[in-house]
Amino acid sequence: MNDQELSSFKQKALLWATQFEICCCFDSNGYTDTYSGFDFLLAADVQHELHAPSGTAFDQLKAFHTTHRNWMFGMLSYDLKNEIEQLQSAHENTLDFPDLFFFVPKFLLAVKDEQIQILIGPIDLALQIEQFRKEKVPSFTPAESKRQLKITSRIDKNTYLQKVEELRSYIARGYIYEVNFCQEFFAENAYINPYEVYSHLTKLSPTPFAGFFKVKESYILSASPERFLCKRGDQLISQPIKGTAKRSQDPQEDERIKQELQNNTKEQAENVMIVDLVRNDLTKTAVPGTVKVNELFGIYSFPQVHQMISTISSTLHPDIHPVDAIRHTFPMGSMTGAPKIRAMELIEKIECSRRGMYSGAFGYIDPTGDFDFNVIIRSILYNAKKHYLSFQVGGAITYASSAPAEYEECLLKASAIVKTLKDIL
Repeated sequence: MNDQELSSFKQKALLWATQFEICCCFDSNGYTDTYSGFDFLLAADVQHELHAPSGTAFDQLKAFHTTHRNWMFGMLSYDLKNEIEQLQSAHENTLDFPDLFFFVPKFLLAVKDEQIQILIGPIDLALQIEQFRKEKVPSFTPAESKRQLKITSRIDKNTYLQKVEELRSYIARGYIYEVNFCQEFFAENAYINPYEVYSHLTKLSPTPFAGFFKVKESYILSASPERFLCKRGDQLISQPIKGTAKRSQDPQEDERIKQELQNNTKEQAENVMIVDLVRNDLTKTAVPGTVKVNELFGIYSFPQVHQMISTISSTLHPDIHPVDAIRHTFPMGSMTGAPKIRAMELIEKIECSRRGMYSGAFGYIDPTGDFDFNVIIRSILYNAKKHYLSFQVGGAITYASSAPAEYEECLLKASAIVKTLKDIL
């Protein structure tokens, strides 16, 4: 199967999956590393499912995993922090995503090394998908799908700048070292076709941890470049992103920008703070002495941006359940700050929106207990019942941060989503 045939099959497979109330896909978009299990995974329909509110959600997930010992796919809301630590979320839950949701699919296929594998379902599943007619998928009427989409910022630029300065004052007083500060862009009365929007977003911004997740009328349309945590055998791997630079169409200029990011001491300082936080999180479940930094300040290029990514690994203690490995590293340090609990307290105080599924994670756990989860960033969250669309963007604030520069970085991170919505509607 060549690249064009593979791309066509993936699009048709996802369209086929959207006929069910619950489905998801994970797509590496051609980016592969030594930790990737598959190039593409598609799960559809439900054998068993778990909805769990924050409080005992991780314990319920452990029980669910123990009971079924099968492939399971799911999402973890940022608000699960309230179960892990003595924290709260006071902002309105406008999107109504569950705090934790997992399901065992009726159908599961994978693509690896350009070969289709049927993991759950009939042996002719790929053929059924090829013969599927798009008319079977409920669609929006043209009048609805072409309504003008009005995207609004939850806070204006001046308010954003003031809040960054407020955070810098906390840093100056020694309350924290670094905090990830985010802002929401939203649209009410939003009528979109989630499948079409996701397809366009990932065409414009193909990333290694992209994915589509539908739970009835709630959708995640993700072009995430970041891995939260994965387990391969007894190894845990986390790859936080801290450090962003806009790409140039001129090759020489682009290379210069890339080298500047590589050597930028401010970006390195932000990155190493989070690396230390992740090392500390992994220590909680590791065989003593096994936590290590595999790569520090790696520079990786995506269509809109260069990113600074570090890789940290550990050997999971044999007495630790895989779900507890996730619990003890959640939420991911790249989306909180350091020290972690104080940073999350400040996030709740200073931000103006509930994060919910944004800066949470979605991914899978396989029958052996191996797993892979992304970070829900560069993602559109959509409630089709409320016709409410939301995406958030943010960045790391340190004392060295420039508020105007941080604001521009937010707009850069939002650029692929904004262009997608303008192009498609």
